[in-house]
Amino acid sequence: MSVILAGFRQARHSNVWIFGTMLFSACLSLLASFVLSIDAVRLAADPDTALSCNINSVISCGAVATSWQAGLFGFPNAFLGLVAEPVVITIAVASLGGVRFPRWFMFAAQVVYTLGVIFAYWLFYQSIAHIGALCPWCLLVTVSTTLVFTTLTHVNIRDGNLPVPARLRSTLKSAIEADLDAIAVTIWLLLLALLVVTKYGSQLFG
Repeated sequence: MSVILAGFRQARHSNVWIFGTMLFSACLSLLASFVLSIDAVRLAADPDTALSCNINSVISCGAVATSWQAGLFGFPNAFLGLVAEPVVITIAVASLGGVRFPRWFMFAAQVVYTLGVIFAYWLFYQSIAHIGALCPWCLLVTVSTTLVFTTLTHVNIRDGNLPVPARLRSTLKSAIEADLDAIAVTIWLLLLALLVVTKYGSQLFG
């Protein structure tokens, strides 16, 4: 059992696992952004359009898509995903092929994607606290961007791409070698699911 566990931990730190997870997650986010973009165009043409994910009062893409938060910058937020995720996919595919990007490039990617994750969670908070409805595709974006952020951070800590003090760099590297990042993101996603279920309960399926 210990041999299997050790093998799994070794595989989890490999480029195939890390960039494969990043690629898969970015593709999911791109798919969700594509669907949301189509829905946004449909709603712009006809605000009364019934979307397929309008299931009930809580699970309602339409309620979220027609809120002011869904177009914070003057266009549908989903368009940002159509721009950002192909960049992540390119990084993942190239890295799987053995390309090593410059330190400054990976740090810039970290900064930009961190802003993207903050924005995704701001939208999640708005859905929970103010809009009062959830969009399944938006939730998929939240989860997938979290996984991309986690894998990107893992790589940048491992490869020393973040401009942090040496002592902090060593501490962070020890943390990811101990799989604390995987444990943290698992607990975090479970807490998000618990939050949704606790707030809405049976309304999710009503």
